[in-house]
Amino acid sequence: MTNKKSTLLQLIPVMLCFFAMGFVDLVGIASNYVQKDLHLSDAQANIFPSLVFFWFLIFSVPTGLVMNKIGRKKTVLLSLVVTFISLLVPLFGNSFGVMLVAFSLLGIGNAIMQTSLNPLVSNLIAPSKLASTLTFGQFVKAIASFLAPYIAMWGAIALIPTFGLGWKILFPIYAIISVLAVAMLGATPIEEEKADKVSGVMECVRLLCKPFILLCFLGIMCHVGIDVGTNTTAPRILIDRHGMTLEEAGFATSLYFIFRTAGCLIGSWALSRFSVKGFFAISVLLMLAALIGLFSVSSLTAIYVCIALIGFGNSNVFSVVFAQALNHSPAERNEVSGLMIMGLFGGTIFPLAMGYASDMVGGQHGAIGVMIIGALYLTFYIFKIKKA
Repeated sequence: MTNKKSTLLQLIPVMLCFFAMGFVDLVGIASNYVQKDLHLSDAQANIFPSLVFFWFLIFSVPTGLVMNKIGRKKTVLLSLVVTFISLLVPLFGNSFGVMLVAFSLLGIGNAIMQTSLNPLVSNLIAPSKLASTLTFGQFVKAIASFLAPYIAMWGAIALIPTFGLGWKILFPIYAIISVLAVAMLGATPIEEEKADKVSGVMECVRLLCKPFILLCFLGIMCHVGIDVGTNTTAPRILIDRHGMTLEEAGFATSLYFIFRTAGCLIGSWALSRFSVKGFFAISVLLMLAALIGLFSVSSLTAIYVCIALIGFGNSNVFSVVFAQALNHSPAERNEVSGLMIMGLFGGTIFPLAMGYASDMVGGQHGAIGVMIIGALYLTFYIFKIKKA
């Protein structure tokens, strides 16, 4: 009983860190507001989410090495400090350059956080429960994600006369939560196992030569590509097909994250009781069907249903793939974690490809087509899932 109580007290600040991890998803709605403010094209606006996830390519593997030296908890605390700084930068202006700096720092902080926070959970949870616990963490993360469009809309509509921040009220609110997360995690004792070795960058990258690790890496790329892609593209679909304003269309992003949040909550229960492979298969096939539907439907209700199903289907992909990779190479969890988070670089590749595809075809069909390719790969990955 004491051990369970101790683990719960340790998990509470860790879950608050998962909430802070969700701050990265504000880039979707924020890039749409910046696009509106600065009169940018789709390709130009998609630079922002692409830039955020570009830093996962650069910082993920080095973060895995840093964890071997200073520990996972200290690395998470470092990530929260960088995140806090990133949330202060937009308060100094709304120029293209200022937002580039802000989103770059947000991406760096999130890359460090995602690399270190997920394996930190493995210090508290048995391997058989890791996928369900990580999914619950994604549920908490998704709460921050779906709140972001509502906070931005509230700021844009109600706060301009009072504070002058408008939609950017998002940043100070989330900055305060970052400080709270630092305080709570810093005060929580967590016992970590020491790394058996301190690997180099090339030793980490060479893990991609293991076929299953490579499959997981590509799976993470497709998951985050669809995630960021839907986050960014869903409002544009409503604007294009139904002439909505950005404030009205921002509900599509929240709808995605509401159903992603619900999917994470259901997944945290289902993955600890039923077949991981079966639940993953249902999730991916729902997402693929919804993306194909989004490509062709035009009614508002049908579009909302498709967006909701994409959110539900994509909610458990990261946790399952990440847990599969960690359990495949338990002696190299820090290095594997760095590689898997480097796979979030898919959040750079997909939005760029989607932006150019949309500009080429003159609509969001190009963007949806790119996401369908990612869903088809995840369908292939179903057959590669191993039992825990």
